Formats: sequence, C-alpha cells, structure tokens
Amino acid sequence: MIRTHNCGAIRPEDIGKRVKIAGWVRFSRDHGGVKFIDLADSYGITQVVLDPEAMPPGADIGALSKEIDSLSRESVIAVNGVVRERVPGTEDPRNPTGMVEVLIEDLTVLSRSKPIPFEIAEQKKSFLPNEDLRLKFRYLDLRRAEMIANLRLRHRLVSAARQFFDSEGFMEVETPILTRSTPEGARDFIVPSRTMPGKFYALPQSPQLYKQMLMIGGVDKYYQIARCFRDEDSRADRQPEFTQIDLEMSFVEEKDVQDVVERLLAHIWKSLYGSTVEIPFPRVRYKDAIEKFGTDAPDIRFGLEITEVTEIVADSSYEIFNKIIRKGGIVLGINVRSSLVSSSSSETTQIGRKEVDRLIDWAKQEGIGGLTWMRVTAEGLSSNIVKYFPAEIRQKLIRKMDADIGDLLLFVAGQRTQARRYAGSLRTKLARDLGLLDGKSHQFAWVVDCPLFVRDPLTGNLEPFHHPFVMPVDGYIEESSNVDELKGLSYDIVLDGCEIGSGSIRIHDPVLQKKIFRLLGMSDDEIERKFGFFLEALSYGAPPHGGIALGLDRLVSILVGSETIREVIAFPKNKRFQSPLDDSPAPIEESKLAELELLSLSSMGEEVKKEVQH
Repeated sequence: MIRTHNCGAIRPEDIGKRVKIAGWVRFSRDHGGVKFIDLADSYGITQVVLDPEAMPPGADIGALSKEIDSLSRESVIAVNGVVRERVPGTEDPRNPTGMVEVLIEDLTVLSRSKPIPFEIAEQKKSFLPNEDLRLKFRYLDLRRAEMIANLRLRHRLVSAARQFFDSEGFMEVETPILTRSTPEGARDFIVPSRTMPGKFYALPQSPQLYKQMLMIGGVDKYYQIARCFRDEDSRADRQPEFTQIDLEMSFVEEKDVQDVVERLLAHIWKSLYGSTVEIPFPRVRYKDAIEKFGTDAPDIRFGLEITEVTEIVADSSYEIFNKIIRKGGIVLGINVRSSLVSSSSSETTQIGRKEVDRLIDWAKQEGIGGLTWMRVTAEGLSSNIVKYFPAEIRQKLIRKMDADIGDLLLFVAGQRTQARRYAGSLRTKLARDLGLLDGKSHQFAWVVDCPLFVRDPLTGNLEPFHHPFVMPVDGYIEESSNVDELKGLSYDIVLDGCEIGSGSIRIHDPVLQKKIFRLLGMSDDEIERKFGFFLEALSYGAPPHGGIALGLDRLVSILVGSETIREVIAFPKNKRFQSPLDDSPAPIEESKLAELELLSLSSMGEEVKKEVQH
C-alpha cells in the first residue's frame, strides 16, 4: 500500500506506530538540520520531520536531506516513519493532527510540481487570486481545504437526499440529455445531428416533460439528481449547466408535495448538522411577499416590512412624490425601529444623519434616485421636508407605519414594480448594515398563491409565471376568465431570501393544456410541432401529478456561506460563462463542421456573417 493513513488521521493514540502517508508538500522548513514538511491531502495536514538524531542506525541521512531540499512545493511524496509526540511548545491545537508528527525513515518522490501560480495554503478570501486564475488552475484551487469541504458537504447532502427518497419509495430514473427543443423560458443549447443533417437536439433546460411522462407511464414516485442546461445571461447564482434535485409524484395535491420536501430537507439537516429543522415551513402568499418584502423570494428572519403610503402622501405638497404618483407610481415606506437598531450588533442605538446620508448615496448608486426620510420625535415627525406634509398627514403616516419615538421612516417612490424592487433592496441593505442577520439561523419559507400568468413589461404579451404546464387553481379556465387574475397551483421554496426551488401541480388534461398554449399565443400548428408528442401522451390517461425541482448548487452555496454557486461546483464556468481551464467555448475544426453539414462563419460574406451572429 502507498499509505496506511491519510494526512488527517494521525492522532496521539498512534504514537509509536509505523505508518505510511502520502500527499502534497505544502510547506517545508529547515531548523538547523532538522527539516519539517507539512504534508497535505484532502483530509488534512500532518507534519513530517527529518531529525538526524532520531534516525535509526545505518540510515542515509545525507541522501534524505538532499532529497527534501530538492522538493518544490506541491510535489507529491510518500513517507514511511514512526509517529511521535511533538516537542513541547510546538504543538498546533488548531490542527487535529497537531499534537504529533511523523519521523521520516524513508521518503519517495511520486511526482514533482512546477512553481505554483498562487498560494494553496489556507488564507483569507481577500488574499485569494482573481477568480479566472483560480478557474484556470482549478485542479490546484480544489486542493484548498475550503473547496474540498464544499464538495464534501455537497456529496453528503446528495447522499442524504438519496437515502430519504429510497425510504419513501421513490425511484431514481434518468431522463435524456439529448432532447427536443421546447420553449421553457430560456434559450436552449443546440446539438447538431451528424446522421440527420439539418436537424438538432437540445440539451434539457429541465426534465419537466419527461418526468411528467414518467407519471403517465406509472412510475408514481420519481426523483433524479438532474443535470440541466440553460443559455441565460450570467449572474452569481447562474451557470449554463447546473444540477437539480428533481422529484415528481402521482395522485397528489399541493400540500402532499410540500410535505415531502419539508421532510426531505429536515432529513438532510439532521444528516448534515445533527439538528432538527422546524416543520411545517411558514407560508407567505405571493401578493404579500411582493407588497411586504419587495420580492418573490423574501427573507423573513427580520422585520423591516414595507408599507405602502401612496394614498396618504398624495395629499401633501411634496412635489417629488406628487410627480411620481401622477404618473401612476407609488410611495413605499420602511420603519427602521429604534428597538431593532439597539438590539442589533450595531454599536449605535440610532441611525444618525451621517448614516442616513450614506444610505441616500447608496440609493443613488443603485439607481433608486434617492431616499426621503423622517424621524419620529416627541413632537412628531422631523426632517428637512416635513413642512410639505401637513400635521394630519404626518399623524396618518405615524399610525400607518406603526411608528414610535426614535424610529426612522425611510421612503422610496417610483413605478409600481420598480418601487417594490427598490424597497426590497433597501430592506436587505438595512438588515446587513444593522447586523440583523447576525446569529440568525437558516429559515425556509413557502411562497404560495402564485399567479398563473404574467405580462411581459415591454410587449405586454402573456407569459407563464412558472412554465406552461401549471394547473390553474380551479382546474379549468372559463372563456370569460380574466387571465391576469388567474392563479396557478404552483409554489416556490425560499431559504434565507433566496429561491432554492420551484414546483407545481401539473396539468393532466390535454384539452386544458392546449388551451394554455393558445392563451400564450401559440398557433395550433406551433403547438403540434413543439408539443404534439406530449399532448398525445396526456391523451392516454394521465394521473393527477405534481412535483418540484430544488437547485442543488444554490442550496449548497447558501449552506457554506458563499455568494456564488461557482464555489460549490467542481469545474464551473466564469462570470462570462467561459472555462479558463480548457478555454471553452472554442472554435470547431472545419472538418467537423463539414461533417455536420454546418456553414462556417469564416466562409460567409460579411453581411451574412453579421446576420447569423445577430
């Protein structure tokens, strides 16, 4: 065997044992002829030492010393030796192996390393190299203990999920990666067919249609750790390829799916942390989420709820508000209670004028335009603009916002959707600045009573809120129905203000499904071309069914405290969806394009090339 122990396994009870360990040379030091190496692998670090005075008779100390001197950092070596107690005063209690060391009797160089492009040893995030450099040498970045810990937690989470599904009678079924292109809300990645020139596969945005057809096929309870692909614009929590914990169930209602997901997450929590998570999770109506929290993924761990005060301030002479209200806009307020400030980790008991000015500057930088503020005093509201608000309006504001002496009232104004988004951002900013999240445990919540459709803000066209396969709440749509008011049997699950999953009860009636497609502007020819195979499947007796997809990458990134899912994916793309590691996407050889009967941009005229690129 190359090793008997890993580099994180040596303990004081191993003192006197002869061991073999192997790993990377993280650091080496020479203390007057006694040479130390921090030997690392994915399990930990063990100190190995060449001590001439402790070597057995006949050992070639000179050769060993020369070999150690020749080692570059991150070279791979194997060491045979005896475990001994460290010299008193040199122990490292932070390291599980820090009470012992391995006395080198024999050393073998397994491979040598070139000079490393960045430091691999543990260090603060602020000292890490830029992300593209880390991704170019991702195999080196993965050696860092933090990255290994992220991947290990991801593995343990998936393992716990599989255990739960197995105990619940779910069947793991793989769905195709090469599929038909169907509209599901994002652009498809397209794969040309060599055997059928001019025809293309699409990589699946999700297993949506296939898992529904599994229910039609009688699978009853399905799950999959599913790879998904979407050609979307880059964001911190997006990647062109990502992973979902996907599940679907037959003969269920909305609460049945939610119950399974809650118990799944409770089981995962117990497996990862040994603690319980309280179920059922709180429910927040979609309308309340938007109006009270300014987002459809609310963080409900702190107060600072949003209050609309448009009708109250409309009677003031404050022209900034009046101009926005005349154009159909709204005014929203947040009460920063003095009790919240005094109980937070902030050193102050009140947000002073300098802090308010900094918030106003932040609002301008965020495109909000600015903030209006008033403070509640024993005499009433105080600020440089209260003169525009008669006493009666000021009293109404205090009552509406449930304000008390010492509270700070902040206001944003704008068009309805924009203003709510701004207020939601302000709410999050305040929570972070005031330390309202410090010491808070994670909090799941369901967002329910979601709309069936939304309108495209530019075109006004009807679009599905989730996707076109969501069952309407009533199970049907009347011809006289106001489609803008229809709700669907859909639900989102949120963790700490981040959506980690979306699900619904699905349409199992082909007639209703076709009606939905028509409402979305599809012609009968388009419906048949894109979804004919699926409608036919529904026509052979489809059971009522529903499910959900949980974003695995997003869930793990929240649990490890990362702001980006790139930190929990072994080989992610960068912010531009490029891979510095293998330089993909990359040009394809002309011979391969010819084999696929695809035109090359290099062979086109400039006008044709611009059109294709567009």
